[in-house]
Amino acid sequence: MDYQAIVDEALSAAETYRGHGDVASHIPALATVNPKKLGLALVLRDGTTYCAGDADEAFSIQSISTVFTLSLALQHVGGALWNHVGREASGSPLNSLVQLESDKGKPRNPFMNAGAMVVCDQLIGSDDAETAMQELLDFLRERAGEDGIMVDERVAMSESKAGALNRSLAHYVSSFGNLRNPVDEVVSVYFRQCSIAMSCRQLATAALYLACDGTDCRTGTPVLGPERTRRILALMLTCGHYDNSGDFAFRIGLPGKSGSGGGILAVIPGVGAACVWSPGLNAARTSLAGAVALERLVQRTGWSVFV
Repeated sequence: MDYQAIVDEALSAAETYRGHGDVASHIPALATVNPKKLGLALVLRDGTTYCAGDADEAFSIQSISTVFTLSLALQHVGGALWNHVGREASGSPLNSLVQLESDKGKPRNPFMNAGAMVVCDQLIGSDDAETAMQELLDFLRERAGEDGIMVDERVAMSESKAGALNRSLAHYVSSFGNLRNPVDEVVSVYFRQCSIAMSCRQLATAALYLACDGTDCRTGTPVLGPERTRRILALMLTCGHYDNSGDFAFRIGLPGKSGSGGGILAVIPGVGAACVWSPGLNAARTSLAGAVALERLVQRTGWSVFV
């Protein structure tokens, strides 16, 4: 296949939607992002990369970060993680307090806000927030082969100032004994992980281990292990886009994770990973143009897991 031509065509198919949708406004720093940005990167398992548009411009990865935090937490505590967070699609807003009440402080899945904070808590473990963040940054830098990956401190500060609801969620989870660390420590990691800045190329490269049964495709080095990798991919497929997950599976058919910064990471098992970025979001906070680009990519390649 002429992958560069396919990537170019996928981005072209999304052009009609460039600048459409709503840029995230719940975090003031994200509200100022240019809504017309659009980039796509495809990285195959051997590291060969095909890019189009703004694929090398860093953006706030937001909750895409939870894919990597979840990988590390599973390395730390294994299956004991599921005592603290569920594995079901929520069917409710990503920041639902009502659902937490009915579920007695156990979030439905790791990708909704409360679930992501539980994962942060498990990553911190008996250490502290700084140690956990450094581990996450080191992991991303190693996986992406880029030492310059950093937290965007301006976005982190904005996250913190606008973070009252997320703090409330964390306090509520803690009230049921489902956090072992102080709420301030947990939300500190959560806000900062969401504020990591990466490009489409970097994110797709960093996710290659998920396409290769938990092994670094390029070096053969074990990263996570096949069983845990498959669990993460299953959660990405069923829960990776909040209450838009079913539609994403229907249209695109790949394990994916969207972020309110406009990024979508998609894993093609056995093949590689793709990442698209376009800040305009649909009502479920998934990139509008990004989903169109990935849909065309899958149409041209036949990479849906349901084929």
